[in-house]
Amino acid sequence: MNKANRMLENILKKYSSIFYVQIWEHKIKVTETNSGNTFDEKPLIAFETTSKGQIIASAVGNSAELKEGTPNTKVINPFSHPRTLISNFSAAEKILQNIFSALPQGKFKLALPVAVIHPMEKIDGGLTQIEFRAFKELLLGAGCREAVIYQGAELNIPTPAQLFLSPGYPSSCLA
Repeated sequence: MNKANRMLENILKKYSSIFYVQIWEHKIKVTETNSGNTFDEKPLIAFETTSKGQIIASAVGNSAELKEGTPNTKVINPFSHPRTLISNFSAAEKILQNIFSALPQGKFKLALPVAVIHPMEKIDGGLTQIEFRAFKELLLGAGCREAVIYQGAELNIPTPAQLFLSPGYPSSCLA
């Protein structure tokens, strides 16, 4: 890798958001790791049919639940299925797009975000190749430039305040 490519890679890392996405059937938690900002709500999306016949995503999360029963509106949970964590790929992608764009980010956006997706349940026996591909495509379709699928214990993402007050932080930087 030449010097210019390394420099560009470092700039992209520095000015790119990193999202940690945890998915359960009845909850989605997305943390923007640079700022510590979090979306932690029900994984619901409301689709509304406009007077012109267009179908638009009108709400996500807990606010989508409030639209249940509204005329011309359908509320769905794209992560609810008895065997797997993704039941409606398009709706799941739309939820992530909305969360990523609405979640305040700590740095200005110079590059597309990177995301780590962590399925928190329905992974007995590990993820299949199809599930790996679905999760990767889900993140890429939601606007990420890189997608990482993680299985294991919950990651501990320190907030900026925790990093600032951590024992190894140089005290000379506190002034």
